[in-house]
Amino acid sequence: MRLVGFGYKKINIEKLSNSVENLKINTNIDILNIKTIKSNFLKSKDEVLEIEFKYDVNYEPSFAKIELAGNVLLEVESKITKNILKQWKDKKIPEDFKMALFNLIIKKSNIKALQLEDEMNLPYHVPFPTLKSQDKKE
Repeated sequence: MRLVGFGYKKINIEKLSNSVENLKINTNIDILNIKTIKSNFLKSKDEVLEIEFKYDVNYEPSFAKIELAGNVLLEVESKITKNILKQWKDKKIPEDFKMALFNLIIKKSNIKALQLEDEMNLPYHVPFPTLKSQDKKE
């Protein structure tokens, strides 16, 4: 599997409230569609899958929400593609492919969500590493 393309079709962020009490932040990924596409620019025997996804960050209760939707283009071996499309007819995805796909979406979408959170002064949905001073013993 090789990443050929990644892009967003929708980027939406909305701050609904100023109260941060009892804030809970949840993320969700939905795969909306998987299909093969014809590619004239790739000279490969492998097929290109177009995966439509939606990535949401929800701040509860009703504090803010981020919605990202887009497409991932992956070059995948033909026999694996057939298995993926066969299972997708039942809205299922092979587990190993699903984990690799979700990790890719998370990696790309977390960066975009963090940028948007920073611009809107929202709490970050993932913790950042912090430095702490060491106590000096003399």
